[in-house]
Amino acid sequence: MAHPEPIMPDPASSRRWLSIVGIGEDGIDGLGAGARTLIESAEIVFGGARHLALAAPLIRGQTKPWPSPFSLAVGEVIGMRGRQVCVLASGDPFFYGVGTTLAAHVPPEESWVIPAPSAFSLAAARMGWAIPETMLVSVHGRTLDRIRPHLHPGAHILALTSDADGPTALARLIDEIGFGQSQLTVLEALGGTHERVRTARARSFDLTDIAALNTVAIDVAADPGARILAYTPGLADNLFEHDGQITKREIRAVTLSALAPKRGELLWDVGAGSGSVAIEWMLADPSLSAIAIEARADRAARISRNAAAFGVPDLSVVEGTAPEALAGLAAADAVFIGGGASVPGVFETCIEALRPGGRLVANAVTLETESELIARHAARGGALTRIAVSRADRIGNKAGWRPAMPVTQWIWEKS
Repeated sequence: MAHPEPIMPDPASSRRWLSIVGIGEDGIDGLGAGARTLIESAEIVFGGARHLALAAPLIRGQTKPWPSPFSLAVGEVIGMRGRQVCVLASGDPFFYGVGTTLAAHVPPEESWVIPAPSAFSLAAARMGWAIPETMLVSVHGRTLDRIRPHLHPGAHILALTSDADGPTALARLIDEIGFGQSQLTVLEALGGTHERVRTARARSFDLTDIAALNTVAIDVAADPGARILAYTPGLADNLFEHDGQITKREIRAVTLSALAPKRGELLWDVGAGSGSVAIEWMLADPSLSAIAIEARADRAARISRNAAAFGVPDLSVVEGTAPEALAGLAAADAVFIGGGASVPGVFETCIEALRPGGRLVANAVTLETESELIARHAARGGALTRIAVSRADRIGNKAGWRPAMPVTQWIWEKS
């Protein structure tokens, strides 16, 4: 009769050669019997200098501080396969931790993982905030711009920063974009003997001597005119820096609907202009990515600035003219052609690069480009739509409808 695998690992098992143990600021006092056994029985123990010092009373094998750069670490750990290896991590190894990195290379049946409470869990406990109702953001080693999409009045945000200067920089950014009344609580060295919790408003943030290991809790409050990024597509045009080359908000909302982003997909935004479509694509879900292709250097630089201002700094910008600039790009799940549709080879290259099930959406304003879309529709099928928008405007001392130029949109899906 087969017996289930025990909860406690057999340290001598060669099958489970890797253990990943989360350790908090309370050191070995916070570890259970299983975690202690894994550390004590390991031939090699990897970790940061702080982790190795915290676990030192239990370590019997060889210690291996993380290499610099850290990208070399995975290779070093994998190179020890077959020996008993323990990796020490901060808190929960799968919450922005090394566990996620190693799991991409080590099957779960070859490892044991024992997490400790994450910094987010400890911070939520100190604040009395429900984790499912709190936005969790890591700006550790990442740009602070990532906080921008989450700044909504009444929101609770926990942000994991990089260093002692992180909270001050975060307060400055939040104040600059209209959230100066937000209350920031800096939680330092949570769970350890040096734990400290202090609070200040973003606008008058004056906390000093902040520990390098900190999490910031943000109780968001908005000033009049704060830059709030709505959750729906079709953000106001004036939120974007642009020179007039922008897909207007009503057309952009319809275009995003047609592109139909799905988890983990990649968009090509060809002739990106201000980058508004690619930016809103990425705002729809953190798993989405996009490449903005733009021929003009000034517009390409503007796209990067817009991406930072909207909290999607990972938007990739390719400066160049399609179709040549499309060569070598990762295959797309969706393509938007907002400019350059009449250039020979652009459609063919985009269609060829689309994955099966991918969507191509092209917008036309000029008669010449519209004729191109009508011909493509006749040859390949899909959906052809004409979108007309009128806005109320003053006509003398009265008001009337002023129509914008109509847009013809072709939507095609690759089988």
